[in-house]
Amino acid sequence: MTTNLPKLQCLSERVFRVLGCNPGPATLQGTNTYLVGTGNRRILIDAGEGVLQYKDCMKQACLQLNCTIQEIIITHWHLDHCGGVADIRRFTNSLNLKVSKLPRVPFQEEPVEYGGGYTFLSHGDLITTEGATLRVLHTPGHTDDHMALLLEEEGAVLSGDCVLGETTAVFENLRDYMNSLKTILNLAPSLIYPGHGPVVKDAVGWLKNYITHREHREMQLLSAMQAEPSRSYTPSDLVSIVYTDIPNNLVKLAIVNVHQHLKKLEEEGKIVKDEGGKQEQWRCRL
Repeated sequence: MTTNLPKLQCLSERVFRVLGCNPGPATLQGTNTYLVGTGNRRILIDAGEGVLQYKDCMKQACLQLNCTIQEIIITHWHLDHCGGVADIRRFTNSLNLKVSKLPRVPFQEEPVEYGGGYTFLSHGDLITTEGATLRVLHTPGHTDDHMALLLEEEGAVLSGDCVLGETTAVFENLRDYMNSLKTILNLAPSLIYPGHGPVVKDAVGWLKNYITHREHREMQLLSAMQAEPSRSYTPSDLVSIVYTDIPNNLVKLAIVNVHQHLKKLEEEGKIVKDEGGKQEQWRCRL
């Protein structure tokens, strides 16, 4: 059960949340987008996925704050974070509205509908507006181009999908993801404004729980495989063994996570991959 969140909410003196109006099993209440700053020109963090209702909510938020959008920063390439860029450009009547993100690794072209393409940022870059300074943090793992942003005036982190306000996140590279969690933890943030879910007030405790959860899950998977060390396991096999209370609509996401755990364990030499089968499967190193 997810927490009910209002579509528009002032979270602090300089952070205002506008929900993406796209709720679902993977997006929770919807994608969180944030207007950041204190003046009449503010930075928009993420742009939803192009839902008509979201554009209406953004218009209402700008009227409420008496502001326009200075520029857009996209935390990563997933559609629920960048799909609304064209609508925002139309709403602001600005074909040239600056839209920035980190590049994909390896680099690839990323066209942006309705207007110019992305301006690419680098780790450590500073983006400023009245009342807010944002420092770019490359936090790969969820995606190769993922960024979080340190809001220096608050010591808070806008975490994108590296950290969620409820439940755990999915990732495409677990080693990178664990390192990114530790990067954010080392900042000891005052709180986290996540890409989905409510604000995380105990940021340090939540990050430690995230790291501990992944380490515990890894131990569960290894223990399950060691119970029958000669058997080979697919990610689906292990989800049915380890995820005993997961709702059906989250099974596919669990399989993705387990697949990444198995790849990490293989890289570390703790398990081996069986070659030649129709499905990817792994077994204990005997």
